Amino acid sequence: MLLYWLVKFVLLGPLVRVTCRPEVHGLENIPTRGGAVLASNHLSAADWIFLPLMVRRRVIFLAKAEYFRGSGVKGWLQRLFFSGTGQVPIDRTSASAAENALSTGTRILSAGSLLGIYPEGTRSPDARLYRGKTGVARMALESGVPVIPVAMVHTEKVQPLGKRLPRIHKVEVRIGKPLDFSRYAGLSGDRFVERSITDEIMYEIMTLSGQEYVDLYGAKVKAAMDATGNTAVEAVAQMRPPARESADRVPTTLAG
Repeated sequence: MLLYWLVKFVLLGPLVRVTCRPEVHGLENIPTRGGAVLASNHLSAADWIFLPLMVRRRVIFLAKAEYFRGSGVKGWLQRLFFSGTGQVPIDRTSASAAENALSTGTRILSAGSLLGIYPEGTRSPDARLYRGKTGVARMALESGVPVIPVAMVHTEKVQPLGKRLPRIHKVEVRIGKPLDFSRYAGLSGDRFVERSITDEIMYEIMTLSGQEYVDLYGAKVKAAMDATGNTAVEAVAQMRPPARESADRVPTTLAG
């Protein structure tokens, strides 16, 4: 806990504020107490620093367990850094990885904490917004907390996909109004309800960010890119079902 605030206010936060001059809008939408899901788009490996930096309360993220398994001094420092900056390890290689992540996220929310989630499940390959996974809906329903949509803007220019060293660029964090899904209480596990909730969340993120929406999972697009060497645009075009001429549309639940 101490290291979290040390990184935020002393070790890293001041440098980020000076170089990237982040602006935040909608900070009043973050509750002063109680659990809430902060559901954000995911443009860059640097996203994780900007949201916690701009929010007064501590934000917890679920991180790959590999980040906590390093050996030697480097591994120890890495574990210390990720633990101290609000990351909770999740083993994504086991057969029960998804359920473990859901139960851990629900426990964090039920304890009254803020949980940061990237519903797309992976960084966008081309700065467009991709289809959300329904885990965010399951956690919100099981914990009974609101979901707050968040848009990161221009973070992909700070650390583009595939680049290790960050660049200096102004960024913006837009925080939307809380979404209340209490009307679906008791319907956790209903895949149609969870898809409807997830689509509503993605629609709000799209509205906040101004991104073009692609109704495909980002991970599948990346896999197609790796297999063929195509760009994201080419991969999406090849994956688009013939019956639906455009995958670049708003989430189906809200498309009318």
